Parts: sequence; C-alpha cells; structure tokens
Amino acid sequence: MKHVFLCGNPALDLACTLRARRTDRFETLDTPDRLDTWYVESGIADILTPCGEADLSQAVAVREAIYALVTARLAGERYDAGALALLNETARKPPVAPQLTDEGRRVEATPVQALSTVARHAVELLSGPDVPLMKECANPECTKIFIDRSRGGRREWCGMESCGNKIKAAAYRARKKEAAGAT
Repeated sequence: MKHVFLCGNPALDLACTLRARRTDRFETLDTPDRLDTWYVESGIADILTPCGEADLSQAVAVREAIYALVTARLAGERYDAGALALLNETARKPPVAPQLTDEGRRVEATPVQALSTVARHAVELLSGPDVPLMKECANPECTKIFIDRSRGGRREWCGMESCGNKIKAAAYRARKKEAAGAT
C-alpha cells in the first residue's frame, strides 16, 4: 500500500491515516509493517528499525491525540488534557538525527525516534504560524485536515484526485439532472 501525503505536515498526514472517521472508517496503519512503510514514505526516516505491535499501538494512540488536538484547535475549544499529555510526553523523547554521508543525507531511526519526530511536528504546527492555514476537507465524508498554502487561501479539498473531483463531478451531475428536469 502506498500512503498519501496531502496534508502539508507529517503530523497531519499521520492523523489522516484513519480515513473517513465519520462514515466507513478505514485504517491504513493496521500492521507494524505498514507503520514502517509510512515512516519511510513520509520522509521521517530512510532506514527504520522494524516496528512491533507495541510501536503500532503507541503510534495509533499518538495519532488520535494529534487528531483530537487539531480538531479542538480548529473548533476553538480547549485541548483534551490526556491528548496533550501524550503528545508532549512523546515529543520529549529523542527525535531522529540526520547524518551526513558521502552519498548525502541519511536518517536511521528507531520507531520511538520516528514517532517523537512526528509529535514534534505536531507541537510546532499547533503553536506556530500555520494554525490559521489549517482546514478540514470540504467533502463531508472526508476527515482529512490540511494546510492551505494555495495562492488565495481558497483550497477546499484535501486533494483534487481524492475528493475534489468527486465533489465537482457530483455537482455537475446534479446541475445536468436539474436542467433536464426543467425542460
């Protein structure tokens, strides 16, 4: 499985690995191998000590904490104390440490370091200048949150391929049906 990174921040991308939270929930991190793949594909690490079941459980717990904190921030609500404590505890652990080699940059990491790095991204996001740019996808079935860095700040969907085309096609079909019914 190839993971998708549309959100503009690794913490948001991790939060969005549980898809369609309001409808047909779809878990993309269902095995330790998939978590390994996510860390590598996200660019957090180039080489990762393999994750175990405990690492997967911890990553899912941190993912849910990040999602709770981000959605609270978007709604202007207070942070959940448990989610905040888990995120901060995870962020305090040692992060990944990039190394320079003859071939260029290389990042070897343990699952704990990789998750700490994601947690640090969440802390920076939720306390930094990108907070006003965070948006939830306009597709009612989608629960992805992304950073809107579009020119006019009018991005509506997490991605055109996934949600934008579906919404635009449905609107087009509705207009065609309405026009056909009017004649």
